[in-house]
Amino acid sequence: MAGGSLGIMAGVAAATFVLDQFSKFVVVHLMSLDRVREIDIWPPYLNFRMAWNRGVNFGLLQGDGDLGRWLLIAVALVISAWVWLWMRKEPQAAAAQVSAGLLIGGAIGNVIDRVLYGAVADFLNMSCCGIDNPWAFNVADIAVFAGAIGLVLFTGRDKKA
Repeated sequence: MAGGSLGIMAGVAAATFVLDQFSKFVVVHLMSLDRVREIDIWPPYLNFRMAWNRGVNFGLLQGDGDLGRWLLIAVALVISAWVWLWMRKEPQAAAAQVSAGLLIGGAIGNVIDRVLYGAVADFLNMSCCGIDNPWAFNVADIAVFAGAIGLVLFTGRDKKA
């Protein structure tokens, strides 16, 4: 595998991780969202709503026990390692490398939250067009979702660089 491809993946993963952790620090700590709980930014399109997610997306599989927390940490780390090794083993197009970097950076961002806080800090809430969205998410969630979709779309034998 060319070093440039891994460099793309590593750079995107690092940038995603830093953006996720920086956004959480600013919103949760500097803007005190953990105490005020809600900040309307551009209602109803963009609001900050504090949610500590102990489960997976949309609060599914929530459990307050440490076993669930550490299991989700382990799963995220195993998936991240697997994606890294897969991309390293099989040369892929730049779009696939970017997708892998998004997924890995986002997953590690949420892992850090689980280690530090025992839950993932979700704060982005968006609604539109008469639909009131009750869920909150974060930059890492967006990156994991986009990265997973990108890996489906941009990997495969006929999609190599």
